[in-house]
This record gives sequence, C-alpha cells and structure tokens, in this order.
Amino acid sequence: GWVTQLDERYQTFIQQQLDPLLAAQTRQQQLTALSEGKPPPPINQLERQNNRYLGIAGGVIGTALVGSWLFPPLLIPTVVMVAYLMLDLYQQTFHSLLHEKRLTLELLASLYLTGFWLAGYYIFGGLVLLLYFLANKIVFQMEGRSRDHLTHLFGQQPREVWQLIDGVEVSLPFDQLQVGDVIVVHAGEPLPVDGVIVNGLASIDQQMLTGESQPVEKGVGDTVLASTLLLNGRLQIRVEQAGTKTIAAQIGQILSQTAEYHTEIESKGTKLANDMILPNIALGVLAWPVQGFTGSVAVLGAGFGFNMRTVSLLGMMNYLSIASRHHILIKNGRALERLKEVDTVVFDKTGTLTLDQPQVACLHLVPDGLSETELLTYAATAEYRQPHPIAKAILAAAAARNLSLPAIDEGSYEVGYGIRVWVQQDLIRVGSERFMAQEGLTLPESLQTLPATCQSQGQALVMVAVNEQVVGALELHTTIRPEAAAVIQELQQRKLSVRIISGDQEAPTRQLAGTLGIENYFANTLPENKANLIKQLQEEGHVVCFIGDGINDAIALKQADVSISLRGATTIATDTAQIVLMDHSLSSLGYLFKLADQFDHTLQTGFWTTVVPGVICVGGVFLAGFGIYASEILFQLGFFSGLGVAMKPLLTEPDLNERTVLQK
Repeated sequence: GWVTQLDERYQTFIQQQLDPLLAAQTRQQQLTALSEGKPPPPINQLERQNNRYLGIAGGVIGTALVGSWLFPPLLIPTVVMVAYLMLDLYQQTFHSLLHEKRLTLELLASLYLTGFWLAGYYIFGGLVLLLYFLANKIVFQMEGRSRDHLTHLFGQQPREVWQLIDGVEVSLPFDQLQVGDVIVVHAGEPLPVDGVIVNGLASIDQQMLTGESQPVEKGVGDTVLASTLLLNGRLQIRVEQAGTKTIAAQIGQILSQTAEYHTEIESKGTKLANDMILPNIALGVLAWPVQGFTGSVAVLGAGFGFNMRTVSLLGMMNYLSIASRHHILIKNGRALERLKEVDTVVFDKTGTLTLDQPQVACLHLVPDGLSETELLTYAATAEYRQPHPIAKAILAAAAARNLSLPAIDEGSYEVGYGIRVWVQQDLIRVGSERFMAQEGLTLPESLQTLPATCQSQGQALVMVAVNEQVVGALELHTTIRPEAAAVIQELQQRKLSVRIISGDQEAPTRQLAGTLGIENYFANTLPENKANLIKQLQEEGHVVCFIGDGINDAIALKQADVSISLRGATTIATDTAQIVLMDHSLSSLGYLFKLADQFDHTLQTGFWTTVVPGVICVGGVFLAGFGIYASEILFQLGFFSGLGVAMKPLLTEPDLNERTVLQK
C-alpha cells in the first residue's frame, strides 16, 4: 500500500542522503570497487527500523517546539510518538536485564528519558532520542553490511559444461550434471567439479584452494578439484562431486557454520560507557532524597555513557576515513580497536607473502649445447601467447635481457599439455618432464636429477627441446613480495610474534621463513587445520591477526581476532576479511598498526573530555542545586568537547603524498 511505498522512499532517501554524510566518500568508493559491480547489499530490518526511529525523533523535536511555543495541541501527537519510541527502548532494556543479565545504555536512556517526559522537557528529550538513534546509525555504518549479504563465495557456477557422449562434446546445463558423467575442460578454464581424470594430461593451478605455490601436473587417474584453474592441456573428467558437494563449496559451508571469534567483543567505547551506567544510576538514586525528582533526573543527565559511546563511534568513523585515504578499507570498525591488542601476526604464504607470478631463477644448460640466450629465446618464443604465470615469468626474463623473439608461423603453433612450435626449420617443444616423455624424448644425464630436486623444493621446472634433443631447462622460483621483508621487520620491532601457515610443501615454506627471518611456520596445512591452528593460539592466550588471500584461508580469516586480505585476492577472502589492503600490497600494514595505536589514544582522551563535564554536573546537583537545564548544558559541553577530540585526527592527518615523502 501507500504506507509501504512511502517507507521505501524514505529508506532510499536516508541511504542516498544521510549515509554518505556518515561514511567517507573514499571508503564508499573502495567498498563499491570491492563489490566488483555486484548490487549493494540490502538494508537489514534492524537498520530500517532505526531509520524510522530517527525520522520520528526528528518529528518529536519539531512538534514539541511548535507545541510548546505556538500550538499546544501538537503536544498530543508528540506524546504518541514518544510512547512509540520509548516502547522499543523499554523492550531492549528488559531483554538486556532478563536475558543477557547485564546493564546497558538502554537502561540509562530509559530512566533518563522517562524523567524528561514526566518533567515536561519534550524538546530536550527529543534531542537526546535523536542523538541516541544517530549513534545507532553510526554503528551500522561502522560495521558495514557485508555480514548481511555475503556474496557468493566462489563466483557464479558455469551455466553450461561440455559433456562427452559417445565421443562427441555436447553442451549440458550445469545443474543437470550427474555423478559419473564425463565432461571436457579446456586450457584457461576453471574446473567446475571434483572428479577423476579419465583422459589427458594437464598442468593445474591449485594455489587458491590448496596453497601450493607451483602448478601441479595431473594425468589419468588423478583427482582434480573444483575452483582450480586448468593452465594447459585438455582433460576429460569423470564427475564425482558437483555444486554444493565439492570441496570448495564445503569450505563455504564450514565458513557459514563457524561462529566468528570476535562477535561477542564489545567496542571499547561501548564497554567504557556501560561501565559508567551503575555509578550514574546510583548517584541518581542518591540525589532524589537530597535534591528531589528534578535533581535525580539531572544526575542521570550527566551523560557519562551517552557521550562516551557517541564520541567513540564518531572517532571510529573518522579513523576509518583516514584509513581509506591510505588505501586501507576497514569494513568492521571493531577490528581497528582489536588490532591494538594483537600480539601474534600469522601470514598465509602463497599469494600473501609471495606474488602470483614466479621468476626465472636459473637456466640449466646441456654441455656443448645452446647458450643461455638461445635457450631463453626459444622458451620465450614458445610461451609468447600463453596467459599463465609461468609463461609471463619466462617472457619477463627475456624482456630483462632485451631478447628479440623470432616470428613464428601461426599454422605451426600447437598447444596441448605442452607447446610445439616451428621456428624456422627447428621444432621447439616446451613443457614439463612428463610432456617430454610423452613426446618420446629422454632427458640428458646432466638434467635427470633436476626434476626430483625441484619438486622436493617446491620449485617449477620447464624443459626445452630442439628437434629430438632436450637442450636445457628453466628453473622458476616463487617471487617474494618486494615489501615483505621490511613489513616483517617493522612488525617484529613492535614486539609482535610473526608466523607463517601454508598449504605448500615443507621445503619452500622453510626457505621463505628463513629468508624473511620468521622462526615459526607450519607447512602442508589443510584449510580447516589453518583455523584450528589459529584457535590453538587463541586458547594459549594470544590475540591473533591472520592475513590471507585464498579460498583455503577463509575459515582461518573468520576464526582470527582480526582478519586482513588484499585486493585482488579471491572473493571469499575479501568478503570474509574485516580489513582489505586496497593497493594490492602489504606496505600499509605497519601504518595500520600505528593507526590502531592512535585511535586508542584518541579514545582515552575522549573519555576524559566527556567525563569531566559529567563530574561537574553531579557535583553541581549535590552542592549547587543544578537542575535539568544546567545538566543538559553540561551534557552538550561534554558532547562537543568529545566531538572535538574525535574530529581532530581527521583534521590534522597529513596528506598522503606528504606521508609517502616522509617514509622515503
């Protein structure tokens, strides 16, 4: 009906006009960029109701002003609106007292506002209600809406797949796949199912699911997993699990069933405010026999809790804005508070401390064979059209040496499990040891032990053959992020314990830890075990920050006290993480910890600037007979002094370019 339509228009107005005022423009742009074009999450029912209360509280102020000074009958709808707002407040108060067994700001607000209405201070009462619901609004902005609308964890399933029927590839809707069907997957495509290879050889990138830093070779009889990427080759796969039954989807199910470790943690501002409630109420009770009902209400209006909560939330929003200026998206404000208490930082290895693209570390030549320049030229020529990270690494190495690549005939270029290409009169083959064996080529004696050595160390090896001879190999190593060493050093200087948890093999994990000066690491770790290791550290008394980027990191990200990911990581990682580093880099991690220190200092300063006027108010009621007007003036003085403290960091924060120069 028309009421629903009016409400929708009002909700849209609040979302478009008020929300942007409470959230920094840069932060909103970052949230939009992270959503990758997905529609914004809907406003949940609690926030919609709070928006309605905010509008009604504004109406109370308006009708109370007109009713008190110009047209007294308007006080009747004022009382009706107040009763409606107070009913919800009373319900929240009873729920906190009876079910949660704790005192909350709702109790103090109920007593204080009831006193206001009974004493006839409608205008001031409406103003307090407006500030109360505005503070709630800031909470919704601070926490974000991503928890209410977690995007699809693994992207959209393909609408159709290619099923093999009597040797013919037939298009089939994905949701009609059955266990036992055989599908065909081509190079460059993600695998849509868990299954077993029945025909073909391929190189598969499993990094985001298992954490392995190098592609894995798969052949007939090997198991493959959904959400991994087929780099080259062509596979026929017998379906074993599809849809919600794949391992990737099961990770999502575990994630949705895992309680967040930090959900019961109150914000520091709210905790400080709640701690002041009992003394505030006790003083109000004592004031009644001494200064009467008005004095009791005036003491309740000292506002220790109200101002502390509001100021801490405004300060939080300002620090989220400062973070966004420095390419740090903090989706949940409580993470910034909790970061101050972190004593252990745990990194995922692959994709977090390392880059996706490896680097050519060594060229292995056959005696009396090609030179390094010739070997690299042939390899780069063959890989020229390939999009996968290994090909890009080989091309980058050739570019670094300013090599000129010969032209090749389109008709002579064949891509399968490996690459076959004619360069002038020579047949060049580039691929793995397994590909060379498939081509009937034998490794020369000088290269025969190399594949086993590289595999044990988690390094990739690409063989190159000219005509019927294997003439050399390119060894590729994982590339450590250029900023990683400095970031680790800065964290260690803060006396933080730094660790690595990786799904990769022992040797490359140990080597990376040694290079970065990290003593503690865990290798060959399954996704669910990552979360268990985080939980174990928490049970030992540590406050843990986990930084990861893959599907296999999602459960650990949710378990951690503070979770961080990088833009460009998997959707599930950036959806789950509380903080996202938007510049694809770890460089701002140290600044993030400094920001947490600064926010804690601001919070402590704000506490005293809001408490002192409250103390003066209480003293004034008992010693000088202050009434409700004096109490309200001191309440506003405490609010605005705290507001100044909350706004100061935003006004004094140096420009980003200035900070960059200072860092250099």
